[in-house]
Amino acid sequence: MARARRPGHHTDSSPNGAASRGPRARPTDAPRPQGDDDAPRTRPAIGDPPVRALDLPRPTGPRPVPREPVILTVEPSADYALLDSGAGEKLERYGPLTVRRPENQAIWQKRLPEATWDAADAIFTGDTDEEGTGRWRFPHEPRGETWPLVQDGVDYLGRFTSYRHVGVFPEQAVHWRSTEAAITAALAGGQHPVRMLNLFGYTGVASLIGARAGAEVTHVDASKKAIAWARENQEVAGLESSPIRWICEDAVRYAEREVKRGSRYDVILLDPPRFGRGPKGEVWQLFEDLPYLLSLTRALLSDRPLLVILTAYSIRASFYALSALTGEAFRGLGGTAESGELVIREAGDEPRLLSTSLFCRWTPDHV
Repeated sequence: MARARRPGHHTDSSPNGAASRGPRARPTDAPRPQGDDDAPRTRPAIGDPPVRALDLPRPTGPRPVPREPVILTVEPSADYALLDSGAGEKLERYGPLTVRRPENQAIWQKRLPEATWDAADAIFTGDTDEEGTGRWRFPHEPRGETWPLVQDGVDYLGRFTSYRHVGVFPEQAVHWRSTEAAITAALAGGQHPVRMLNLFGYTGVASLIGARAGAEVTHVDASKKAIAWARENQEVAGLESSPIRWICEDAVRYAEREVKRGSRYDVILLDPPRFGRGPKGEVWQLFEDLPYLLSLTRALLSDRPLLVILTAYSIRASFYALSALTGEAFRGLGGTAESGELVIREAGDEPRLLSTSLFCRWTPDHV
């Protein structure tokens, strides 16, 4: 859900995690923040060997059928719209509120006049590093730290953070809708219960949508602040009675323990950062650790799985890499692995597409 999105790790001065996730990385590297404070963190040493507590068997059999490239597009809606982008910025609308903030992917020119941009309700200024040195300016009226938002009927709180994120990654909406549809269909077909694991869950919008659909949700994030924010969102959404477990822990360590316990899940979402540290100093490096985490993910799948979604922000790789990695990890399971990009279409005339992240989505043959 966008960055800080974060994967069950404090991101290194480093998304998701709409959101995203917390920082997921620096603004030039990733999107989404996830740390217990705004202080810079030491970058994990490159080359440190990954710690792998479980020796998992190597998958065998044919790989899932690949579908690529797949471009999943978020269209303008009452909840959210990308009004314009360009010159390293984007102008967005969250409900009635317009927000202006940096966007490194927007290397083209703006379409709307500068006066429209200057009229935004909230404008991010200053240093754009995700270490928390930026500031927000409110030209029209003072605003508090939070404001009410809605995503497909789920209420939650946006927040003006010092690292330019607002607590949600709207491009993830296409994944949230797929998740909700899969859970709803499974329950209608008699599959009870449906269990969902959200790793690097950030502020919890995906978890809330899964819970509203009827799933038993386990939400994992390494940031105490993100967990507190997610719990607050649960109250705002009126889902206090929904079965959501909030776990503040390193994503890999938690997945390892769940494998040892014999736990199984029908839906698994992963939205890791490039670099990060867990609450006990565990080091996360996406290229080194993601293959192992995907192996753990496979081991956690139930006998009737519904969906696995992996999202990656601002990495020097192609979605083909995510496709190949998922294909190897899920050998012998059948199904389809769709890979591509998440993009947001601008509102108005001659809209452009703003690329936000890479993804791979696996679904079994019976879904």
